[in-house]
Amino acid sequence: MNEQPLVRLIDDDEIFLMSQKLLLETRGFSVETYSSAKAFLENDQLSRPGCAVADIRMPGLTGLEMQTILESRRSTLPLIFLTGHGDVSMAVHTMRHGAADFLEKPVKPDVLIAVVTKAVEASVKAWQAGREKAHVEALYAELTPREREVVARAALDTPNKVIARELGIGEPTVKMHRANAFAKLGVNSVLEAYRLLDGAGLLPKNGA
Repeated sequence: MNEQPLVRLIDDDEIFLMSQKLLLETRGFSVETYSSAKAFLENDQLSRPGCAVADIRMPGLTGLEMQTILESRRSTLPLIFLTGHGDVSMAVHTMRHGAADFLEKPVKPDVLIAVVTKAVEASVKAWQAGREKAHVEALYAELTPREREVVARAALDTPNKVIARELGIGEPTVKMHRANAFAKLGVNSVLEAYRLLDGAGLLPKNGA
């Protein structure tokens, strides 16, 4: 997967596409243009971080219809609407459905750059968090069922003797499973284990 953030421009106005592409590229963004929502949905790699800047009114699929499809695909790609036909109700609709922003044409270059920058930064942060979570889940999957039981309790700073009693095993066995789990997860302390598992949503709230 390409990790470089990508700004997608979606508009049926070719002149507008080229001018905005040039603007964004001069500010260091990687840009891909699409002349229709259909072309974007069929060809874009939605999992790649970045954002999409789309017109509301386009031939075929409209920007609003495209947003609905992206919702159905559970896409987290930030969507910015740029249109010359905007009104309050349309803006409210797009924002309620997760749009990152709604701007009316003509938009000042600095305003567009600021909005795109904010959206891309949020996308990259979310993508990195998702990748880290997947990495932790992969490490966690390598633990044995007993190691998971032990480390879940150990990460909550439960004493070894208490863990031994709760699981019906000896304290030396608890220490062995705890050491093995910590090694597999790449942590050296209870605090590190807690942060790692809690951050990935793998730590039961009740410690069970």
